Amino acid sequence: MTITEHTELTRRFADDFTALQEAVLARMNGICAPEVAVALEHASLAGPIAIALAHADVLARGAVRRAELSTQSPERLRRLRIHARKVRRARSQAEARCKEQRARRLPGLSRPMDVLELRVARRAFPAAFAEALRQELRDRGLPDGTPQAPESDIAGWVWDQRTAGDELLPTPVRELLDCDDDAFVQELLRDAREDENLHLTHDAVVERWSRHAHAALAWGRYAIGRAERDVLTCSPSVRRARLDALDDAYQDTAVLAARSREARLRVTELHDRMQACMTTGPFAGLIAQCRTAALARFADAEAELWHSVRELTVRHRTNCPECADGCPHCHHALATLLADTGEGGGGEHPTATNPADGDRYAVLADLPDTAVVAVADAAVADESALCGYGWAAEDGTAGYGDSLASSSGEAEVIGICAAALSLLEHHEDAPVVLLCDSAQAVGVVDTALRSADPAAAHRTLLFPESRQVMDRLLRHRRRVQVRWLKGHIGHDLNETADAFARLALRRVSGRILPSGVRKEEARIRRSLGSGSGPLSGAA
Repeated sequence: MTITEHTELTRRFADDFTALQEAVLARMNGICAPEVAVALEHASLAGPIAIALAHADVLARGAVRRAELSTQSPERLRRLRIHARKVRRARSQAEARCKEQRARRLPGLSRPMDVLELRVARRAFPAAFAEALRQELRDRGLPDGTPQAPESDIAGWVWDQRTAGDELLPTPVRELLDCDDDAFVQELLRDAREDENLHLTHDAVVERWSRHAHAALAWGRYAIGRAERDVLTCSPSVRRARLDALDDAYQDTAVLAARSREARLRVTELHDRMQACMTTGPFAGLIAQCRTAALARFADAEAELWHSVRELTVRHRTNCPECADGCPHCHHALATLLADTGEGGGGEHPTATNPADGDRYAVLADLPDTAVVAVADAAVADESALCGYGWAAEDGTAGYGDSLASSSGEAEVIGICAAALSLLEHHEDAPVVLLCDSAQAVGVVDTALRSADPAAAHRTLLFPESRQVMDRLLRHRRRVQVRWLKGHIGHDLNETADAFARLALRRVSGRILPSGVRKEEARIRRSLGSGSGPLSGAA
């Protein structure tokens, strides 16, 4: 085959998604023609192949799930599982190739490295250096707000300067920029389920698209979870129509997965173009001038700090094996050394507030004797938004249940809220303390309880189920506390809550029979210890 014919085949795959996906899957199975294999190696197809495999991955897992829930033969199910594993492996390889290609491009986009003193000063004394930079920008007549050109969001600022003379944005693009987040996500769902919105690829919109594509994909998994529940509520003999609905949900989610991957690919390309603009031509010179001048201002205004930076960097260069290359990575350690010796100034490096690992029970030391303490945990499904949660209390009670969650963090929040509500109902007037090993979930619930505002948790809580249970908990906020507990360190209540969460997920996804649920629940109770005190049934 000639070079021209290879080029035509590559162009066809770039323009025809179905043909590309068929070719990629044929190559995966070792049955594609040699000329097709050669065309697929073209660098321009690396991103489209990753998109095609993101779509195929969801469809393959959907086929497995349908087979598990229907009366298909074990041999058919085995073949589908093998295919799904191969697709997942091919997808991982395609993602790795995309990263490799970008890594090869990036060195050409790198700007000249700042001098070591500047890098150390910026990192060790960010507030002082930022003030010096603001003064320099002000004197040059450059903006010093957000973005703080050319320091904060530097690539975005440069890109805005470069495109400032462009014509006004088309009306559909402006509408996408002006709508609120919920409306934007709805537009992404329409894009996947109805008509493709070509304006999402506009440079002005693509970052927002990438930022919200995960939420749109979560709603696809939500539809799968609800359809899966519908299938499991009816007998196998009458499941066909509901299995078709499950297929439809997987088809929509496959498109959402592909579009999400495309959004990430396009925003990466945009950032690379922005970086190229920033590192070449007059903008690169302006950035270097501003930073150098800001360092001089810093040295004048903070003489003692500058002396410590200068002394440390001079001493470092005498023994650094990378000195000839400009000490490319050394500023991190040098800035940390300045902070550790008390010269970092003004507490600019806050420390973590998680409890020490040494005493796992120290988190409970200040609680009144009447407090009811429990641990909550959650487990999430791979294919859908189904989740299970479980909890276990010091008084011997426990519970578990299931819901729908967009992430493990949202599932953990549901578990905390459900456990707290159950304990509040059975312990009048007593304070209730919930422990959880998810720092994110603890932060979300604690913020909502302190502010008495459920909207404070809405960034994490995407689905109505989690928002409703949070609304219910806030009515009792003065009796509830939530704290972080280090997970999987042998804490009996933590291990029990985790076991119940996994049991709840297996139950709601139909991967364990009712008789098996009862046996597993009994086993978890025995593993808790003496078993004194009642264990409640499923919440």
